[in-house]
Order: sequence, then structure tokens, then C-alpha cells
Amino acid sequence: MSKLDNKVALIIGAASGIGQAIATLFQAEGATLALADLDRNACVDLCGPRGSAHRVDVGSAESVQALVNAVVERHGRIDVLVNSAGILNECPITEMSPEVFDQMIAVNLRGVFLACHYVAPLMVEQRAGRIINIASQLAHKGGIGMAHYSAAKAGILGLTKSMARELAQYNVLTNAIAPGPISTPLLGDVSREWIGEKEAELPLGRFGKAEEVAPTALLLAASPDGDLYLGQALGPNSGDVM
Repeated sequence: MSKLDNKVALIIGAASGIGQAIATLFQAEGATLALADLDRNACVDLCGPRGSAHRVDVGSAESVQALVNAVVERHGRIDVLVNSAGILNECPITEMSPEVFDQMIAVNLRGVFLACHYVAPLMVEQRAGRIINIASQLAHKGGIGMAHYSAAKAGILGLTKSMARELAQYNVLTNAIAPGPISTPLLGDVSREWIGEKEAELPLGRFGKAEEVAPTALLLAASPDGDLYLGQALGPNSGDVM
């Protein structure tokens, strides 16, 4: 028996990178996938014959609510929620406009809140569920030119821990993954200089791959593997945070 048989997993931000790698692994472990992204077309081939692909704008409450409603209408329930949608850019704090900061918070933090806000009541009613929020090791240590990103990811950790305390009584387990630098399309707006300097800091000497992060999500989603994890931020980070 596969680890996620009979489970419906909603993965937001599934079109590429870590979200895509998690979707691929979850499908191999028997999950029925509901995959969502701004780029819905990129999710179609990933979702499999039992799954569904959806377009979502995580910055819009109406869009996220419509997504959750559509997934429940199609699949009947949501057993696992993975919040992996995000943006990344580099900007010194002295040059950062309020608009740039607000956009980062809207997508990377508010978008996670919205998905949790609409999915958590369903899991409470089911008396079961797993919520996995993708944060970053920069939530712990900060990063030059990454104040807005680090703030958003630190917010995810606070949100995750608070939800973990609130929802545990309903057997809804909330955790985060705080990866180190991962080679994904998200790095497209980051300078080669920043990437080179960051890579040189890592004890492992290299960035991770998305498929090296996905097993951590499987651990947290599966039972009994993830049954004792609550309010944690697991760190596949090449040794960047110890």
C-alpha cells in the first residue's frame, strides 16, 4: 500500500519547482492530486487521470476560495494542503518601495493564510488533515537584499506554529518546510552574484534540488511517518542553518 492512498492533496504552486516535485512524489505514493497555479496548463499533465488542475491567484481571496470550493466539489474532501506558491526577487532595503514589499507579503504570506483560512474548516469538520507550508531558511537568518522575502517567510513560521496549536485538537497537523537555496525557476530574478556568494556559504557546497525537498513533504503528509510532527519547520537546507 502506498503512503497516500485514498488521500486528496491540494498543492498550490504546483506548476514548477518544489510544488511540482511534491506533486510528482505524492502521485507516485497514491494521492489524488488537485494542482493549482497561475499557470493552470502546466498542471494538467501532472495531475494524472484521477486528479484535477486549477488556476488560482493566491493574492485574491475570491480566487483562493473559488479554488477550494472547486476542489471539494470535484473530489469531496481535502486531506493534505501544500502551500508552495511564491515569488522571489532581490532588493536592498534602502531601495525597496512599499509596493515591492507589499507584493511580496501578499503572495508569499497572505496567500498562505488565505489557503489555510479556507481549507482549515474543512479539515476540522473531517477531524483530520495535514497542512504543509513552504517557508525558507531565510526566515531564521535573513538575507542581504531579501528583507521582504525573509519577513514573509518568517511570517509563515509564526502562522504555522499558531495554527498548529489551534488545530491539533481536531487531528489537523500543521507544519512547515524551510528549505535552503534550491535550484528552481524561482531564482530567475536573483543575480548570479547573489547565487554565487550564497553557494559559497553552504557547508554542503551546493544548492539543493526540488526532488530532494519533496520527501520531507511526504514525511509530514503520511501516517504514521508524520504523526508526531506539529508546529515544526523542517530544514533541508544544505547546512545553511544548523
